Amino acid sequence: MTNDHLISTLNDLIQISKDGEKGFRACAEDAEERHANYKEMFMARATEYAQVVLDLQDLVHRLGGEPVNHSTFGGTLHRQWLALKTAIMGHDDATILRECERCEDAAVHVYRQALGLDLPNDIRLIVERQYQAVLANHDKVRSLRNQARARNAA
Repeated sequence: MTNDHLISTLNDLIQISKDGEKGFRACAEDAEERHANYKEMFMARATEYAQVVLDLQDLVHRLGGEPVNHSTFGGTLHRQWLALKTAIMGHDDATILRECERCEDAAVHVYRQALGLDLPNDIRLIVERQYQAVLANHDKVRSLRNQARARNAA
């Protein structure tokens, strides 16, 4: 893998992590007050993503590259769509959790692509650790979404 390709891959991870950070902050703002634990979880995940971004940007710097400092265009559109949807439909927890799960689906996809490449061992260890956190969080959000759906159906 060339250095430029490695930097590009890390920048892709930075962008999807920026999407996650911004998305979870938006979800924290939209979570209903009666579910303060959602707000706390969303803010904690946003903070974790912010640290991931810093770690990845540091790696890009160490490789002599210029790290990106913005999210993806698709992530921005998704957050705008979520804002419009919640304005029209209200701040239903199941809806908010479903949208958070979609963001995590995108992160899982980008991390899997990166891990499918021939990454240097030290970088692979970092990306793998971050990927495991994304998977764990995805599963937690999906579980909460399923619980919210069950409450709504009852």
